[in-house]
Amino acid sequence: IDNLDFPRESKRTYGIDAVEYVNQFFKDKAKDYDYLAQLNQRAADEGVTNVLIMCDGLGKLGDPDEKARTTAIENHFPWVEAAKRLGCHSIRVNAASKGSYEEQQKLAVDGLSRLSEYAAQLELNVIVENHGGLSSDGKWLAGVMTQINRPNAGTLPDFGNFKEYDRYKGVEELMPYAKGVSAKSHDFDANGDETKTDYRRMLKLVLDAGYHGYVGVEYEGKTIPEPDGIKATKLLLEKVRDEMSTS
Repeated sequence: IDNLDFPRESKRTYGIDAVEYVNQFFKDKAKDYDYLAQLNQRAADEGVTNVLIMCDGLGKLGDPDEKARTTAIENHFPWVEAAKRLGCHSIRVNAASKGSYEEQQKLAVDGLSRLSEYAAQLELNVIVENHGGLSSDGKWLAGVMTQINRPNAGTLPDFGNFKEYDRYKGVEELMPYAKGVSAKSHDFDANGDETKTDYRRMLKLVLDAGYHGYVGVEYEGKTIPEPDGIKATKLLLEKVRDEMSTS
């Protein structure tokens, strides 16, 4: 699927009217204003909201080498501008670093603060996903947010990206700073429930934090084809939402 067809595919195949883009699928287009205008038009034609751009492959925002860290920060600038042109509210970034717990925290705070400062001029958010390394430690990432202390710096809690860390504890710790949520899924049982994540428990944490924004559908399983996995995840989210709104 071509990135330009993503809004149409989301709406017509899955009935999803808001999308999160991945920069890797149009990585040479951040400054291609004609392309961005076309993508915007495609989304508008389908009545689809552009929510955010997930940014990968731009360097480590917590790189211990100051020059490399600055380069990584500046590599994100065109994507902040592209997100603004698309009417998104955020770019999703990674807080990759090296060193001790405290050192990585300090470096990530520096990189994210400087990027957030730039994004604030365009009224855009910079949000960090728990995405491997120490960013998958809820306490570590929440600590980074506390230190940054900027209204436009936040998190994008992912239900599944915690590995060794308690996923419920992690989401609860990251929700106060959340400007996006990612409903990760892998496998489903006969009732349509996710086998690794209790979606009811998870979505209660999301709602208890006062979050009422979009929840992203992210199927990463292998047992059923991707289109079926996306539909199953959406169905489960809708089922739990309906249960919660009547309880």
